[in-house]
Amino acid sequence: MGRACVIVLDAVGAGELPDAADYGDEGSNTLGNVARAVGGLDLPNLEALGLGNVAPLEGCPPQPGAPAVAGKLIARSKGKDTTTGHWELMGVVTPQPLPTYPHGFPFEVIDPFMHRTARGVLGNRPASGTEIIQELGEEHQETGKWIVYTSADSVFQIAAHEDTIPLDELLQACEIAREILTGAHAVGRVIARPFAGEPGNYERTPNRHDVSLEPRRPNYLSLIRDGGSKVHGVGKIGDIFAGLDVDESHPTKSNIEGITQTERLLREAEGGLVFTNLVETDMLWGHRNDPVNFHRCLQDFDRRLPDVLDALRPGDLLILTSDHGCDPTTPSTNHSREHALLLAYAEGKNAAGRIHEGEFADVGATVNAWLGGKAPPRRIPGQPIVTQ
Repeated sequence: MGRACVIVLDAVGAGELPDAADYGDEGSNTLGNVARAVGGLDLPNLEALGLGNVAPLEGCPPQPGAPAVAGKLIARSKGKDTTTGHWELMGVVTPQPLPTYPHGFPFEVIDPFMHRTARGVLGNRPASGTEIIQELGEEHQETGKWIVYTSADSVFQIAAHEDTIPLDELLQACEIAREILTGAHAVGRVIARPFAGEPGNYERTPNRHDVSLEPRRPNYLSLIRDGGSKVHGVGKIGDIFAGLDVDESHPTKSNIEGITQTERLLREAEGGLVFTNLVETDMLWGHRNDPVNFHRCLQDFDRRLPDVLDALRPGDLLILTSDHGCDPTTPSTNHSREHALLLAYAEGKNAAGRIHEGEFADVGATVNAWLGGKAPPRRIPGQPIVTQ
């Protein structure tokens, strides 16, 4: 039985898309600008695989004989967030942007949320998650009200101190919000943002949980399963796809844990897809405009990449890609409208530096074909990058 692994390096964009200016992202180039900001990338294992063939990158020269197919992928979906990016990798195009709330959520959302959860609301505006808990955390603990906020992305985020509101109640509140946020208010994700600590020193805990919209089916995950293969989701993959077409979900609390789970599955699984999201480049460093630690986070992955490669068996497929950008060198702290990077490596084969310029859905099309999934209907985009 065939095996494949897709690792999404969250927010590691490969340069602005043609319509980036429409999103206020002209000039964004997460990978390229991080390289310049740190005086050149120091990622020897990714370099050897072919990262320098994706785009001009300071410190990471092209490798004419690189073993992986390299390139940049263009998005058809309208948006620049986690949900639309991951969905499109698996063939689900979002033709209209998911709703965003630059002025906070309207009465018809907030009022039923307060009524059904029996708690009031603080905030209700776009905000940095780390900043708003410092600002409102003490009042939240005194009153028991939720801290509700959003961002430039299509998200309804609920923060609560774990000693003030039990985690189970926070997760139930997210389910309630998901039921309310439908139709014109169908945001991509409702996110639980638990935190701990004392006033002036609050910190998020690792117990984040996302409740996503359900993706349209069929898509490449459902087609892979229809063909008899199993899908293992690592990190927040299960959340992003609302639990659909993920046979086994392996939530993680760090990139290191995600890499370890991925390696373990590659050593143990007899077939199917290992689909991994590594979120820290986005969550910890992209949104905080910290290119130095963004680079260090990539170095952490680079150091473990040989372990992942060692776990591959002859005939296995490994794809490294991304879902959007989050350029930490620009004034914005939001996601950026960028190409996805692509490195596609088949164990035992050498791509000899081949370049592929395609679209996000080529990732799902490639994995589906590699694993012998069901043939996609014509409306699902994507063409295989490599074949058996």
